[in-house]
Amino acid sequence: MAWNLFYLVQSFQSPLPWSTCPLLKNSSYFDPECERTTSTIYFWYRNVLKATDEIEVGGLPVMHLSVSLFVTWFIICISMIKGPKSTGKMLYVSVLLPYFILFCLLIRSLMLEGAHFGLKNLLAAKVPALYSVEVWRRTGNQLFLSMGPGFGSFTAISSYIPRANNCVMDAFVVALLNLTASLTATVFVFAIMGHLATENTERCYVKNAETVLGLIASGVLPVEASPPESIYLDPSSIYFRWLESLPQQVKDMVLPYMSTCGIAQELKEVMEGPSVAIVAFTDIISVFSGSTFWAIITFVLLVSLGLSTMTGITQGIVTPLQDTFSSLRKYTKLLTVGVCVPMFLGSLVFVRPSGSYYVNLLDDYWVSLPLFFIIILENIAMAWIYGARRFLADLITMLGHPISPIYRWLWCFLSPFVLLVLFVSTLIHLLLKNITYLAWDSSISNEVIRVYPSWAKVLLIILIVITILPVPAYFLYTLIGVDFTVSMIHSRATVIFKPEAKGNSLKSRPWLQVRKNQKKVNTLNK
Repeated sequence: MAWNLFYLVQSFQSPLPWSTCPLLKNSSYFDPECERTTSTIYFWYRNVLKATDEIEVGGLPVMHLSVSLFVTWFIICISMIKGPKSTGKMLYVSVLLPYFILFCLLIRSLMLEGAHFGLKNLLAAKVPALYSVEVWRRTGNQLFLSMGPGFGSFTAISSYIPRANNCVMDAFVVALLNLTASLTATVFVFAIMGHLATENTERCYVKNAETVLGLIASGVLPVEASPPESIYLDPSSIYFRWLESLPQQVKDMVLPYMSTCGIAQELKEVMEGPSVAIVAFTDIISVFSGSTFWAIITFVLLVSLGLSTMTGITQGIVTPLQDTFSSLRKYTKLLTVGVCVPMFLGSLVFVRPSGSYYVNLLDDYWVSLPLFFIIILENIAMAWIYGARRFLADLITMLGHPISPIYRWLWCFLSPFVLLVLFVSTLIHLLLKNITYLAWDSSISNEVIRVYPSWAKVLLIILIVITILPVPAYFLYTLIGVDFTVSMIHSRATVIFKPEAKGNSLKSRPWLQVRKNQKKVNTLNK
């Protein structure tokens, strides 16, 4: 959210600050670190994150990201301060607006050159991936993060909905909207990636032609190798015609000096960039005419998506606190501020120069296990403890019409099995494999894969245990409390039922004594 908000503020400039490399101080030359990579990647690592080369290198929080983070939490706090009504109004805007913006971006992206190549690559079946547990693990993780179960958002917000509301239809609508947004974004991104790959390939062709011209000027290559001037107008078609027209001897002399240009390879490189959700979008914006307008639109989209998600998650924290401690309902504003302020202070860890590496650590590894664990328990509680049949009966009573019994089989058998597989595969991946992160190496101006230090894995395990621990701890607390209450009632009932003095024994007045004792037990139970 802080990253997106900072990019949104930077978008109100022309030209966009990430569109070109910056100049060195008191010089007309570009920064060499930027020239070794692309201007968008350089802007991301050097201007936005001010990233260190390793996670071990610390530093104070970056000022502009700290301000963006404060504004983010301030907006969330203000939107929730008046309770669910104001939250609902904000969600109408922050949820519906992105769909409209996404549709506009999709139409614009399909009009770009090379978009069809990206879509063709999207539709090419990658059958081996379907048998990869890692692919399904990441897919399940992404699905739960985008749908929102396990965070308490749905439970908190739905507790304000009338009893007769059609929650089954709501569930279908949420799933359908999520699917629509995912498919639209996928088509949009692949179309843009196809365009960027096409542009990079043409740039590679032109660079090769200029290299040949330079070698001809220095006398290394013969004049017969000269490329036509029209290669700048249509590199894709003229480049190969030029190469094919060269005599074989000249061609053999030219090829060793030329880079290999291929659209498939360029597409792969484009899609392996850092933080695709942000850097790829900045690349995308740069290809649009009127890039400043599209930059504002795009980052309004990302900020709106983030606000709707964060508002729901925060509501999932505030509402249970109010339900558990009823006295807090009188102090809604104070409670909301009391939740948002510690959240803001805790988030400052992630806007340090090495903060993005911690974000990756938590996003890739920490979130999955507790999330799957919580959803498994919710599923078991509903399907097996409360009972799927009873839950279906409740829904029929609420909605006033029958519901297919197939839900019971899904809830009782299929869902727990799939969730358990995801949980175990995530746990195995964490325990048996080295956990890695993509870091910036300033010496070569490129990203390198580094292994997290051993203390990061220990920190990760501690955080996972702390997140999961309240569930078994509260279960034991409740169990001990129930056992203690039952034993107290049992001991008191034993005293009441103890035979009294002779002449007033249970044998002499059984029914009267039992009736009196039952009244006492009922009173104790109450």
